[in-house]
Amino acid sequence: MANPRGAAPLLRPRLRRLLRSPMSSCACLLLAFSALLLLSSLRQVAQVDFPRPDLPGQVSSDKLWASNSYGYHSCVTPTSRYKVPIESDRYMTVRSNGGLNQMRTGICDMVAVARLVNATLVIPQLDKRSFWQDTSKFKDIFDEPHFIKALEGDVHIVTDLPESLQSAPRARKHFTSWSSASYYEEVKELWKDHKKLVERLRTRGKFMALHLRYEKDMLAFTGCTYGLSDSEANELKIMRESTSHWKLKDINSTEQRSEGNCPLTPNEVGIFLRAMGYPESTWIYLAAGEIYGGDKYISKLRSYFPNLVTKEMLATKEELEKFSNHASQVAALDYIISVESDVFVPSHSGNMAKAVEGHRRFLGHRKTITPDRRGLVELFDLLEKGVLMEGPKLSSLVTDMHKYRQGAPRKRYSSLPGSKGRARLRTEESFYENPLPECICLTGKH
Repeated sequence: MANPRGAAPLLRPRLRRLLRSPMSSCACLLLAFSALLLLSSLRQVAQVDFPRPDLPGQVSSDKLWASNSYGYHSCVTPTSRYKVPIESDRYMTVRSNGGLNQMRTGICDMVAVARLVNATLVIPQLDKRSFWQDTSKFKDIFDEPHFIKALEGDVHIVTDLPESLQSAPRARKHFTSWSSASYYEEVKELWKDHKKLVERLRTRGKFMALHLRYEKDMLAFTGCTYGLSDSEANELKIMRESTSHWKLKDINSTEQRSEGNCPLTPNEVGIFLRAMGYPESTWIYLAAGEIYGGDKYISKLRSYFPNLVTKEMLATKEELEKFSNHASQVAALDYIISVESDVFVPSHSGNMAKAVEGHRRFLGHRKTITPDRRGLVELFDLLEKGVLMEGPKLSSLVTDMHKYRQGAPRKRYSSLPGSKGRARLRTEESFYENPLPECICLTGKH
């Protein structure tokens, strides 16, 4: 398969030619199960019509929604050499930090560590002190009994330390992991809620889940201010400078955007999806936090796709009350719906986007379209200058650019040539983002 990392540079000569030419040419994957996958490498409502000019040619439904696993499938059966863990009097306690996807990744890693050191794992404690200020416990989000049962052949797990060890001194170790995503565990308390929302979306037909990273903290952290007012850009700068654990303060927004490091704006997402051939009747679930600028910016996306819905539009007030002040549980809801969607599109390659992509790969390479942000910015700038117009030519350029960025099977990328130490680890693709070849096999090969 073609390498998406190199897609933009390879397409640019073709982009220039086209512009000069007069013609345009590891069941639902569980958190516990995800840890088992890691060990095996040893071991994704409004209904108003907004007619728009120059619609691209009609694209077949199969091409828009279908995926192809090319004969690859999940394969996680342990070999005969993989042994059940022996009893151990050593215990490992875990305190997870960060947002939901960061905590989930850390928990998966610690399951593997517990296996390697033959320790009994105590049910992890979730982060309650960081930016999210969420009081949720492990059992509020994950199916705790299933977590213990599913891993009984890999590691011993208990809900708490024995009474005799509660006050015993403990050795403390801070683990560093460059894994940027993980698979998701079946959610006990959220399962019924997610099923309801998915079923409500399914009554409209096929649907897309859009992970729109356009929240205030995301824009402040990345220094991306394109399309914002001066006062909004200044507000984000103040937030970045006042957040002590964000080390990078002086950021050139123009450079960030041109290098593809900024999330797509709501308007850019609308242009992109329309150019990919999705009609304005497409149902899109917005998997996101509070969009910066609110309706001022989201209305631009809705003008392209009126059937843009949020959890607040799908769920009743009573159903939403249980998630009040529990950001991790809300993120879990978005995660599950994203995994279950017919097509998943992230506007930025963050932790959740990578986690969902990997989960969908494991479940049969469900269609995941990863925007080439660097290449798209070039096209958006040409649109803004009037050199290029929305229509068949733009559609041809965009679809060609994303021919190999739709979740088809490929082996996980290794680190970039010449990189060393932590830089090497940083550039290596995460197992959780793509578990091929360890946990995905070609039919007939195990």
